Amino acid sequence: MRAYIIRRLMLIIPTLLLVTIMVFLMVRFIPGSVIELMAGDMAAESELGAEEMVGFLRQQMGLDVPVWKQYLSWLGLWQHDDGTFSGVLQGDLGDSLWTGRSITKEIIGKIPISLELGIFAIVIGLLLAFPVGIYSAVRQDTAGDYLGRSIAIMFMAVPGFWIATMVVVLPSYWGIPPVVEYVPITKNIGQNLRQFIVPGFLMGMVMSGGTMRMMRTMMLEVLRQDYIRTAWSKGLRERVVVIRHALKNAMIPVITVVGLQLPVLLGGSVIMEQIFVLPGIGRFMIEALGQRDYPIISGVNLMMATAILLANLLVDMTYAFLDPRIRYR
Repeated sequence: MRAYIIRRLMLIIPTLLLVTIMVFLMVRFIPGSVIELMAGDMAAESELGAEEMVGFLRQQMGLDVPVWKQYLSWLGLWQHDDGTFSGVLQGDLGDSLWTGRSITKEIIGKIPISLELGIFAIVIGLLLAFPVGIYSAVRQDTAGDYLGRSIAIMFMAVPGFWIATMVVVLPSYWGIPPVVEYVPITKNIGQNLRQFIVPGFLMGMVMSGGTMRMMRTMMLEVLRQDYIRTAWSKGLRERVVVIRHALKNAMIPVITVVGLQLPVLLGGSVIMEQIFVLPGIGRFMIEALGQRDYPIISGVNLMMATAILLANLLVDMTYAFLDPRIRYR
């Protein structure tokens, strides 16, 4: 197992390089560069001409060198004019082109917000998906099964952003204005939880639909196995058969689906953070894309790519725990 983990961690390095290179190049092909946006904002206040302003900004932000040099400088492999190295390899994601603030500090400040929202969503989604999926499988083709399947399909079919918009807009007609200012949990835990419970529940509800369907399908497959029939013939109680014998073997494909949702713990949801005015990572990324703030886009992408790769590794390690027959070498 140790050799497998080390090998997987080593494979993460070239994957991250490829992903960061692709994003680093792609954002520069978005119409309307950051230079054009800044020059337009500063033109009225500056005495420089348009071309002089563009050249000045390119030099100030280090965008007057080839893209490959910009990438190596971002990684921390290119020596600056003062003879120093600074970049990702030195733990520095750079500074925002617009505000000049440290991107590393900005991300560290926003991770707890998206993390709290993601925890709410994952926990609520699993609490909804597991009981309904298991019950639908154990009570196949009964009224409860039909109800459970209908709930899963409804959760998958109804757009989460539409429900979130209705939740925010409709109370306004009844004189209940939405909360538009984020309240940290250290300042007021009650207000903070009230602010996160609704978007967390809506995200969890949408995420639980597919997990319900997968849970039911795998439980039905496992319940038809010979060893489950043997357990029934021994006179074991239904709870023992389902939880101790069937559930663990049905969890491997379900864990795969849940593992794909783990990046939500860090990335949050762009839509939910926008609608509920939560200053998390998703909203941070959207604002950076609108402003063409290249260092922020590359920094958030690196963080999310790392989280996804580590989540996949964690899921693969969980397989061996659920099924002792699986061995990694």
